Amino acid sequence: MNTGSDESGEVAAVTDEPKSEPPLGSRAPEFIKARRALHLSWQVGVFVVGLAVVVAGVIMLPLPGPGWLVIFGGMALWATEFVWAQLVLRWTKRKVTEATQRALDPKVRRRNIILTSVGLVIIGVLLTIYFWKFGFAMPWKIKE
Repeated sequence: MNTGSDESGEVAAVTDEPKSEPPLGSRAPEFIKARRALHLSWQVGVFVVGLAVVVAGVIMLPLPGPGWLVIFGGMALWATEFVWAQLVLRWTKRKVTEATQRALDPKVRRRNIILTSVGLVIIGVLLTIYFWKFGFAMPWKIKE
């Protein structure tokens, strides 16, 4: 039986942790990393493009568009070259995974379904009262 170890008597522990993450650092091609000036200009280019994407995402937050998705895309661009962005992206992925697991918890799902149902009932009651009192008139056309 393969225990996952070359040592006798050791048993590999099964954990829920993800497989090992790629090493931190630049993912630039080797011929670019070999020349300092070329690597620096590569990093500047990656930073500028990533900054443009992140700024576009921030602009999309109040405007129509997938703001957060674009911001995370810019962070992913930065993460190809900068360790700090790789760490932020890893932290974000970990937090999203934890939030997903919490949201899938049966107790939390039941609570969310109950709260959503109560909210829909309240909205339905308010709409019924509004239509009973004013009919299908728009609020800016009511003359009372």
